[in-house]
Amino acid sequence: MEPVTIPALHDHLPRVLAAVEAGRHVVLTRDGREIADIIPRGTPPAATARERILLELVEGAASDRTLREDLDALLGELTDDVA
Repeated sequence: MEPVTIPALHDHLPRVLAAVEAGRHVVLTRDGREIADIIPRGTPPAATARERILLELVEGAASDRTLREDLDALLGELTDDVA
């Protein structure tokens, strides 16, 4: 994750875009505060990636009832937060 100020983005747009195309995550900042993420197209949002991982774990945990129940509860908490 690379922080980039708005003036730097303006002055170096081709370089920043090349970094994003190469798979880098760029954080746009204003006055030292993070205001936006610039990520490669097709990169899943963090919540979606967590949800996908949990779904894979839940599917693989069918033989362990307690683990399955814990993962089901956790997955429900995450999807409630996303809405």
